[in-house]
Amino acid sequence: MSIWLILIVNLILTIAGYTYYLKWSKTPTPKLPEDHEDVPFVSILVPAHNEGIVIVKTVQSLLNFDYPHDRYEVIVINDNSSDNSAELLAGLQDLYKGRNLEVINTDKTNGGKGKSNALNIALKTKAKGSLISIYDADNTPESGALRILVAQLLQNDKTGAVIGKFRTRNKDASLLTRFINIETLSFQWMAQAGRQQLFGLCTIPGTNYVIRRDLLEDIGGWDEKALAEDTEISFQVYRRGYHIRFQPRAVTWEQEPQTMDVWFHQRTRWVKGNIYVILKNTKLLFDPKSVRIRFDLFYFMAVYFLLMTSLILSDAVFVLSVSGVVHSNLQGFSNSVWAFAILLFVLSYVCNGPNRER
Repeated sequence: MSIWLILIVNLILTIAGYTYYLKWSKTPTPKLPEDHEDVPFVSILVPAHNEGIVIVKTVQSLLNFDYPHDRYEVIVINDNSSDNSAELLAGLQDLYKGRNLEVINTDKTNGGKGKSNALNIALKTKAKGSLISIYDADNTPESGALRILVAQLLQNDKTGAVIGKFRTRNKDASLLTRFINIETLSFQWMAQAGRQQLFGLCTIPGTNYVIRRDLLEDIGGWDEKALAEDTEISFQVYRRGYHIRFQPRAVTWEQEPQTMDVWFHQRTRWVKGNIYVILKNTKLLFDPKSVRIRFDLFYFMAVYFLLMTSLILSDAVFVLSVSGVVHSNLQGFSNSVWAFAILLFVLSYVCNGPNRER
């Protein structure tokens, strides 16, 4: 029953997400102020640990934004890296002299303590902007991404942050990345757009977003105990009476795990991080000031505790039943239904996966 309830909620979110897409597709792209002096200065923070393979391409794409070049800076936090990142970044600084490109090289005394710590170092020591933007080191944003994010933020004083859309850069690299591509698109149009349509809610991802600096400082920066610092900071934004907006026209392309071991490590970190955030904020269920985030708290609790437990138990029963070890007497349980559901999922991937672009 719990699995079906969550599936129904996700179906409702999917329909709402499609409704949001229809409404959003008819709206014009937001524009920056015409007066150059009214365009806010943005500090783009890029935490990077041993990202020498991708960091050059990422920094170059950030420096090629069509945002006024004198109104933003790029700050790369080379966080206790042991590869050639420092040399590559120094080379980029020489190549792009005159541009606002800063590099912070941390060591084991002040760095290597996670993404939140790296971002807080840059925020406190280097960032000059009234707006803060975050990009992961494996991202290649499209040239208009920053301009669209900032323009959307400026439309409403109560918008605390704006998030963009992310796409899988290496979606054709393996079967795994093709599945991840479907997953990321589904998540954004279902969970992000659907929650935005129904509840005015969405969650800051780890990349491709802008947030007001004064709001970020009021929050106290990023929680350095949280592996899922993006979910945690989203809750804090809503608690302070601000909104988070989803703007799909601001697109970044990111590198996804191509092997199961890397993928498993990534997802394990996400689960641990989100469970920490849930446990930290469970008390807010009874806080009148936190009424806006109650749906998210219930939803995350259902997904990470109720659904996960139910899936593990039901999958175990299915496998044991198929192998003949046990025989289930559960009403409505059917091996053929399970097999048919798996077949439909695979067919939907084969037929739709490679062609899905929205």
